Amino acid sequence: MTDTNANAWVSATHRPMRFPEFVAIVASIMALNPLAMDMMLPALPHIGASFGISDGNYLQSVLSVFLFGFGIGQFVMGPLSDRFGRRPVLLTGMVLYGLASILALFAPSFEALLLARALQGIGTAATRVIATSIVRDCYAGRRMASVISLVMMIFVAVPIIAPSFGQALMVLTEWRGIFAVLMAYGLLALLWSGLRLPETLPVSERKPLTVRQVLQSFRQTLTNRQTLGYALAAGAVQGTLFGYVFSSEQVFTEIYHLGHYFPLAFAAIAIGIALAGFLNSRLVIRLGMRVISHTALVVYALVSAIMLTAAWADMLPLPLYMGLSMVALFTFGLMMSNFTALAMEPQGHIAGTASSLYGSITTLIGIGVGITLGQLYDGTLRPFATGSLVFTLAAIAVVLVTERGHMFTPSKQPH
Repeated sequence: MTDTNANAWVSATHRPMRFPEFVAIVASIMALNPLAMDMMLPALPHIGASFGISDGNYLQSVLSVFLFGFGIGQFVMGPLSDRFGRRPVLLTGMVLYGLASILALFAPSFEALLLARALQGIGTAATRVIATSIVRDCYAGRRMASVISLVMMIFVAVPIIAPSFGQALMVLTEWRGIFAVLMAYGLLALLWSGLRLPETLPVSERKPLTVRQVLQSFRQTLTNRQTLGYALAAGAVQGTLFGYVFSSEQVFTEIYHLGHYFPLAFAAIAIGIALAGFLNSRLVIRLGMRVISHTALVVYALVSAIMLTAAWADMLPLPLYMGLSMVALFTFGLMMSNFTALAMEPQGHIAGTASSLYGSITTLIGIGVGITLGQLYDGTLRPFATGSLVFTLAAIAVVLVTERGHMFTPSKQPH
């Protein structure tokens, strides 16, 4: 790694890796989560047929229980990593992910499958928390935001290709084959991390794992105006994305009648996030996190308002819907990497715990919003468009409070 003092913390058994490999390995472990999430989209009707479930809204639980496990798991991963270091917690979480994939592969019932999905979510909680903590261990300020953007650019390539890959697997095998692939990817990521990823938290910086210390770290995180504010705003916006993902298979197949081609439309829309990650990594050093993320948030709200108007006027054909969604996901990509960097910036001394709470808050709020929007699906885009605008406006209000009424102010964080 370059431009950092982290090399002094690297364990003696690991050679310092170069910056490209650092970005790639962090992105690869973060990718476990969206891969396990989005590869399932084409398989939902087949899973329903296998277990005799015809209610499309109920089938969304294959996605929602995974995210619930992911959200809950993050509460414990951070404090554990602040006490024992990043590597042990990361590798243990990845092992749990692999075992859960085996359980899903051989699940005898829908309930067993949901249990496996929840355990997968808990396992990927470690990858998300540790990846963010490692970046915070090694970088600060706008440089941290730039690194997160590069990681996110690779990270979001997974949602782009995952549904199409899942659709291809459905041609070659049944839905259980998807879990075989998820298990194989998890094993490869585990081996790469075990062999190459160094420990970035020095022993001298580790915190005791006591109830008092954990509660104190939680308090320090939750009482920091910047950290809590951007976590709440990110959760509200992320919820609109979850609502889109939960109902995407129904929207593209029932409203727009794309059938097996819906993963292609899903991938085309998701390209916007990848472009945002690349662009943000170039601009954030010069413009700062606040200018970019606040502008993106306002544009996101404008797009939501246009979609709401078009949906209620029954004037939302597929090209317009895809165009608006692509712009929305582009601005979402600009927001999330910068919101994460802004939330983590004040928390370098307890990066693991702060990453846990930030991830849990954003995920659990996102799940609540996403499930609500997904379950309100009624064969039209009106409930989603309405909810998307409401929660985006709520995010703007939270940012205004967090920044004491001043938005778009250039960040004075170190470069």
